[in-house]
Amino acid sequence: MLLAFYKPFDVLSQFTQEHPSHRTLAEFGFPPDVYAIGRLDRDSEGLLLLSDEAHWNDRLLNPRHAHPRTYHAQVDGQTTEEALKKLRSGVDLKEFRSLPCKARHLDPEPPHPLRDPPIRFRKNIPTSWIELTLTEGKNRQVRRMTAAVGFPTLRLIRVSIGSLKLSDLGLSAGHWRELTSEEQHRVLPTSKHA
Repeated sequence: MLLAFYKPFDVLSQFTQEHPSHRTLAEFGFPPDVYAIGRLDRDSEGLLLLSDEAHWNDRLLNPRHAHPRTYHAQVDGQTTEEALKKLRSGVDLKEFRSLPCKARHLDPEPPHPLRDPPIRFRKNIPTSWIELTLTEGKNRQVRRMTAAVGFPTLRLIRVSIGSLKLSDLGLSAGHWRELTSEEQHRVLPTSKHA
């Protein structure tokens, strides 16, 4: 079984509650024995996959099976083509250099529902949206990349894994459903799993 979940803001990608104030996956009524494949940080939103089948973990997390993951990032300031070029070619971060990725400005801004609570608003500093497609997923990587080119991320939403798009799943924040065989193939087109 492979499940798609629209993870809301302020929810940890785990079932174990380590602090009384932290929300976890345990509150969303998942079937027994499923676990998150990969993660989204507490302050990130969007598509998260869960399964009770161990092979999905290897297929989706092992670097040898690199597959695209696409994010929409609302950033502080008006992005520039120079910053996007740097993101596309790879950015030097503290302990590694990010692989080249796809990066583009989103205009008009994507029609994502408002976040609760909303991002901070500063009258004199505009925000803009960019789309990044990566084939690697290190800790807080997108946030670190946008900050490294001068545009800190204010809101981050994973909108697709492989060719499986959150917008095609009919999910709102906090909801999940089991993927069909055809949708599973869109997660990893080369997967032999039906």
